[in-house]
Amino acid sequence: MSTDLIDPDTRIHPSAKIHEGVTIGPWCSIGPNVEIGSGTIIESHVVIRSNTRIGKNNHFYQFSSVGEEPADKKYEGEETWLEIGDNNVFREGVTLHRGTGVGGGITRIGSDNLMMAYAHVAHDCIVGNNVIFANNVGLCGHVEVDDWAFLGGYAGVNQFLSIGAHAYIGGMTHINSDVPAYMIVSGRPATVRSINTIGLERRGFGKEAIADLREAFKVIYKRNYSLQEAIDQLRVMSENQDALHVLVRSLESSKKGITR
Repeated sequence: MSTDLIDPDTRIHPSAKIHEGVTIGPWCSIGPNVEIGSGTIIESHVVIRSNTRIGKNNHFYQFSSVGEEPADKKYEGEETWLEIGDNNVFREGVTLHRGTGVGGGITRIGSDNLMMAYAHVAHDCIVGNNVIFANNVGLCGHVEVDDWAFLGGYAGVNQFLSIGAHAYIGGMTHINSDVPAYMIVSGRPATVRSINTIGLERRGFGKEAIADLREAFKVIYKRNYSLQEAIDQLRVMSENQDALHVLVRSLESSKKGITR
């Protein structure tokens, strides 16, 4: 570990593993069983409590709290972990908690994500890749957020729910049931508005795929089918459309019921 990029006012536990090229600002605390990948930047006053594996080229802004004990009464001090991938940005005051023993023991955050100021990821959550959390987004425990999802400012997600790939959650929306892939959800109560057309266009989805997803939206939300009837219809439609396979999987995997 090179000390040239580590401020002398930072405290690092002897068991922590800091790879070459990591920059750590003043008044940080790096606890036991922490590993930080090369190219990562940690600004001032960041606490990485313990049992945390961090990949390469991440950026943690000031006052972030990483790898803290889960805020769950069932947690009894057992060894649990937080794992973070590569190329993530965590802005000021972000809080990321470790898992619980009863929840599988681990919280996972993928790569290429942006979490804006004061976002919170609770125990046992799984966050995919290329996800954006705006300011003050909060995930309760055991939430899964799939790739390319966007959560607007102050959005909150109840425990044990899932947010599908490419979904868009409007600001200040309270999510209390699963959100299927590709859907825009906003309002209080949370209501599905349409598919995330603009986001899909920006990510290179073709006109045919978007047209098929619009038709799928009508099947789910406009034609008075039961959820199983809608899934059966979408299976037929998805034979020649990969984008629909993602939607079908998100519907089939719902355990708490979808937002309708």
